[in-house]
Amino acid sequence: MTSSLVQLLAFEKLNGDNYAPWKSNLNTILVINNLRFVLTEEYPQYPSSNANRTVWDAYDKWIRVNEKARVYILANIYDVLAKKHNRMHTTKEIIESLQGMFEQSSFSLRHDAINYVYNRRMKEGSSVIEHVLDKMVHFNVE
Repeated sequence: MTSSLVQLLAFEKLNGDNYAPWKSNLNTILVINNLRFVLTEEYPQYPSSNANRTVWDAYDKWIRVNEKARVYILANIYDVLAKKHNRMHTTKEIIESLQGMFEQSSFSLRHDAINYVYNRRMKEGSSVIEHVLDKMVHFNVE
């Protein structure tokens, strides 16, 4: 992992108030390092003793990548959160737990976006294009 990626994670260490930017940075790092699949794929079953090499390689890769992504996450959240999540074995478990703790509901996000768009007023002398673009950004809420 390059030093700039390490700095990106260290800059936004999860503290509870910054979940959205932290998650965005984490996703960027996982994608760049080809680690994101551990958030979507289930923990693989331990291969049988007579499994072929391809099955063993896939299992070993998933385990290695999961551990690497898990370490990235635990190293970049505050100690209290890290202690709570340290006993979880998969990256997916940790992310689901953090989402449950910090992610705003989609209703709340939509409400905030509509409220912003409705109440935002254009300042005298400002660009109409910038004002419209500023409002349009808030329509892209999931």
